Amino acid sequence: MARKALTRAEIEALLDVWLETEFTFHQVGPVARALCKLQRGEQDFVLDWIKRIATTHITLAFHFARRAPDLIQRLDRRAIEAWAVHLCDTYDRSGMYAALTVAEQVDAFTRTRQDHTAGALFEDVAPVLSNFVRGLSGRKLKIEQGDGAWSDSEKIVLPAITVALESREDNFKLAKATVALLWAQTRFGTLRADLAAACADFAHPDRALGQFNALETIRLSACIARELPGLHREMRRLMAALGDQLPAAWADFAARLSDPAARVEDSLELLAAAYSLPDFKPWCFQAELRPDAVAALRAARLEKEKARLRVKLAELEEEHRRHKAGEEREATPEQPRFDAEAIDQDGRLDFEITLNDAPIAPPDDVKQLLTSIYLDFGEIPPDYLVPAGDGEYDPSLYQDQPVDPDAVWQGTYHEEGALFYPEWDLGRQHYRKNWCVMREKEVKPVYDDFYRQTLDKHFALVKHLRKGFEAMRDENRTLKRQAFGDEVDIDALVEALADSQDGREMSDRLFVRQHRAERNIAVAFMVDMSGSTKGWINEAEREALILLCEALELLGDRYAIYGFSGITRKRCELFRIKTFDEPYTEEVKARISGIQPQEYTRMGFAIRHLTKLLNEIEARTKVLVTLSDGRPDDYFDVYRGAYGIEDTRMALLEARRSGIHPFCVTIDREARDYLPHMYGAARYVILDDVAQLPLKVSDIYRRLTS
Repeated sequence: MARKALTRAEIEALLDVWLETEFTFHQVGPVARALCKLQRGEQDFVLDWIKRIATTHITLAFHFARRAPDLIQRLDRRAIEAWAVHLCDTYDRSGMYAALTVAEQVDAFTRTRQDHTAGALFEDVAPVLSNFVRGLSGRKLKIEQGDGAWSDSEKIVLPAITVALESREDNFKLAKATVALLWAQTRFGTLRADLAAACADFAHPDRALGQFNALETIRLSACIARELPGLHREMRRLMAALGDQLPAAWADFAARLSDPAARVEDSLELLAAAYSLPDFKPWCFQAELRPDAVAALRAARLEKEKARLRVKLAELEEEHRRHKAGEEREATPEQPRFDAEAIDQDGRLDFEITLNDAPIAPPDDVKQLLTSIYLDFGEIPPDYLVPAGDGEYDPSLYQDQPVDPDAVWQGTYHEEGALFYPEWDLGRQHYRKNWCVMREKEVKPVYDDFYRQTLDKHFALVKHLRKGFEAMRDENRTLKRQAFGDEVDIDALVEALADSQDGREMSDRLFVRQHRAERNIAVAFMVDMSGSTKGWINEAEREALILLCEALELLGDRYAIYGFSGITRKRCELFRIKTFDEPYTEEVKARISGIQPQEYTRMGFAIRHLTKLLNEIEARTKVLVTLSDGRPDDYFDVYRGAYGIEDTRMALLEARRSGIHPFCVTIDREARDYLPHMYGAARYVILDDVAQLPLKVSDIYRRLTS
């Protein structure tokens, strides 16, 4: 049975409360008169959005309310929702005047209602497609919104909306196909070529670039068919739906470029013949080529990555030399000689490294460097594999230079040196985009006796922890297809014998060996540095971190420590104590000693940033542990109360969706009122005594990662 529509009096009573008509003097009578003529479902939808927008600004809610009765008759509800969110986002970003301008442009929004009804909006598809790209082989690519679909070899740019087909699902698949093609441009060598030079000799270089783009689209589509056959079938279906096809005159090109051995050089060789043909009609998922953007980034990347790799190889050689220090040495030490072999198998790009013909396991950062260099050259140039000498490179060439975090606050507010994160608005039931302004700062090291005093104070506990953590250390991993080993690799032997029967050379990688590898775990510790931790809480946090670090150094797990604090959304601060790649040095110990209470407990931005950092680490298990003394809070801000709890909860949900396991350790005795809602029933522990913190954190860590 349909619910009865609200009367004019009932609607006007609600609007009086939400729009505070006693103080604002908004005339809600005409709005209520229009809304009472709608069906109950339409009334509920419009009133719900009036209430949401009023939490952002009452005047905006009133302007929305005046237009909503007409919009609900002409627009899809999703389009109205998109317009309402755009209205609030504009207010957040540019203020009331710009937002009222958006409110007046509702007719323009009506003209594009089909786009917003069936189109794939960037804000909807970007999180999904970012995870998709992260799972593909090759250089790590970011996804950003821009003025078209293109790639500069380090990021993929998509338009605000993808709309070419009738259904939202198909438009999402079209955006995914476009992303796959742009990934393939980097992965399979399109962007390695000097496209500006290749097209310069033609009478119309832009037209030549377009024909080259068509040749590469054909070649890359064949690559995707081999690597991602399911997606390729969808791409063919989308082409059929839009009438895209291969011109008959291009059939010979397609036959050659579909060969697995085809490279970008083949497309360049065919360019002159393709130039003589009529313009190729771009396929639906075909993106742009922007050689200037690619060339500018490549030039900046090459020298920096060469320096980084050579410095990393020097560090590997030094580590290898120290490892051999206890073994019998030759009379004349060998000159270090690195070799790197790319392995492109089953769609995955991997590398094997040898030092003086002995295989070594390259760290993840070295693999990423090798991957990026290989994609730029199609090989690893020999001069890139020579370890750097002492002082050969200025650190500014291969290290990312930090921006002074306090420079942001000098004079008029600027975004330079800051990162932006969204925040979940409970009232609006949508994200506030780019709402929190976050800067990373480094904890100032304090070189005192705190580290030594902590070890002395907890001497028995340290001994107990070390013994327990030693039992968790290292796990054996089986490496197949090795040049030497303990057993024969049957699969590799069968393939090698088959190759010999076909007249091909047999591989010498026919063995299996056991390798004692590091535990595949990455953990980020997020430490509350709000003002309420002053005193014993701060001391207990620092002691717990020292004991954890001592134990984690035995395990070899990758771990990072960051503190967080803030005062309002414009000053959210994350304090670097130890990064994932940083060794546990005297400076790190001094930073732990230097942890001091700061401002308030705004948590969402910190969870989102550490989620981002964890997602950049390749690990089987990823854990985010929060050490806190209370609920989310901020200074004279709506973040205090339900808003902050819901934003924190949403940030934790985002972390869990990306494969991260969040856990909270708190000493707030009232935490049972909100922690189950934020973390879930089994993902937190409440300590009654702050002195238990050092022991309990270690116990929790073992339980989470064993």
